[in-house]
Amino acid sequence: MFGDSLVLGFVQGLTEFLPVSSSAHLVIMQRILGWREPALAFDLMLHVATMMATLIFFRNDVGRLGMEWLAGFRGSEGRKPGWRYGWAVIAATMATALVGLPLKPLVEKALSSTMVVGLGLILTAALLEGAMRASEGRRRLGLGHAFLVGLAQGVATFPGISRSGSTIAASVFLGIPREEAFRFSFLLSLPAILGATVLEGRDLGGWGAFGASLPSGWWAGMAVALVTGLMALAVLRRLVIQGRWRGFAVYCALLGGSTVVFSLLFPGV
Repeated sequence: MFGDSLVLGFVQGLTEFLPVSSSAHLVIMQRILGWREPALAFDLMLHVATMMATLIFFRNDVGRLGMEWLAGFRGSEGRKPGWRYGWAVIAATMATALVGLPLKPLVEKALSSTMVVGLGLILTAALLEGAMRASEGRRRLGLGHAFLVGLAQGVATFPGISRSGSTIAASVFLGIPREEAFRFSFLLSLPAILGATVLEGRDLGGWGAFGASLPSGWWAGMAVALVTGLMALAVLRRLVIQGRWRGFAVYCALLGGSTVVFSLLFPGV
C-alpha cells in the first residue's frame, strides 16, 4: 500500500493543477491497482497537499490581496485590487456551494463509475478546445463574472470534469485575460478545498477516525503530491498565458473515449 500511496500522490500532484481532472486519474489508477477503499479519504488528503502547494506558489498574491481586502474596510478611497478580488472569491465560493453541496451524493456515487469519468473527460476536452479558440479578453473580473466561474467550479466536482480547466475556461469565455483567469482559478480553489476537507472530515467521523482510515504511507503520498503540484503549477501558468493547451484537450478526449469504451466492455470493473 505504501507504493500505491506514492503513485497516487504523484498522479494527484501532477493532475490536480493541469486541466486533465485529478479525480478522473485517481479513479482510473485505483481500478488499475485494484485499490477501491478508502478512496474518498485518501483523495481528500491528497487535495490538502495540493492546497498547500497552491498557498506556497501564490504566497505573495495571497498575502498582498488579503491585506488589501482587509484594508478596504477602513474606507472606500484608494481601495486596491485586493478589495475586488476578495469579494470575487467570496461570490464565487457561494456559487460553488450552491451547486456543489446538493450534488454531493451524486458525486460520491459517480466516483465509482468509469463511464461518468470518461464522459467528464470528454466534456473537459471540449471546454479546453473552446477556450483555446477564444480570443484574448480584456475585461476586469467582477462579481458577476466570479459568480459564474464559481458555478463552473461547482459542476466540476463531478469526476472527469477538470476544476482548473472548467474555471479557467469559464473566465476566458467571459473575456477575462488568461493570466488573471489562471490566478483567480487557483485562488478560488483554496476555500473550496478547505471547505470540502472540513465537511468530509466530519462525515468520516472526525479527524481521528479520518486519519486512521488512511492507508499506510499516506504522508509520503502527500509529500509527493505537494512537490509535483508545485511543478505542475509552474508549467501550467506558462502554457495558459501562451494559450498552448490543445495537448491537454487531445489527451482528455483520448483518455475519456478510452475510458468510456472500457466501461462498456468491462461494466463490472
